[in-house]
Amino acid sequence: MAFKKNDKFSSLLLNIAINMKESANFFTEYKIKNVSDLKIFSERMKEYESKGDSFVHEVIKELNDAFITPIEREDILHLAMSMDDVLDGLEGCAALFEMYSMTQADEFMLSFVSAIQGSIYEIEKAIELLSNKKLLQIREHSIKIKDYESKCDNILRQSIKHLFTVEKDPIRIIQFKEIYETLEDIADSCQTVANTLETIIMKNA
Repeated sequence: MAFKKNDKFSSLLLNIAINMKESANFFTEYKIKNVSDLKIFSERMKEYESKGDSFVHEVIKELNDAFITPIEREDILHLAMSMDDVLDGLEGCAALFEMYSMTQADEFMLSFVSAIQGSIYEIEKAIELLSNKKLLQIREHSIKIKDYESKCDNILRQSIKHLFTVEKDPIRIIQFKEIYETLEDIADSCQTVANTLETIIMKNA
């Protein structure tokens, strides 16, 4: 079984993916010049996260109401929840920036964010293919997501090594390390989306 054209689950999953992409674009492109910008940044990311939550709740409601689903219920739910985890991670990272009054991202953070944005673009393309029943074409996007995650693993190792080499302030070490690890967790969440997509391909292609 697969999604029919204009299937409600397909539309909801696409809404989640598009909202996630828009939030990642905002996260990447928003220019923070001072501490007051951080509040705007954090609040806007919270709005994206709340919007994502409402889409997930709609998915759950529709799953409860549906007699037959285009693919297995748990796969639809897991896909929605794993995309939501990515968005939660971005919102949580924005909250850390505000909490620590961090107005300047370093080169490692920028590398993380670039890789995460790339992963999210691949996720959105994969969800579009899922909506159009082009399951086998999803795999190439899934592979790219995993490549980005592997890149983030390397960035995490480099960033922490660099942090402990150059930073002497223990509070700064704690703050930077938490942000690096949060960003790596977001990349892991993207990989979970890729794994879920591969499960769907395996069962339905």
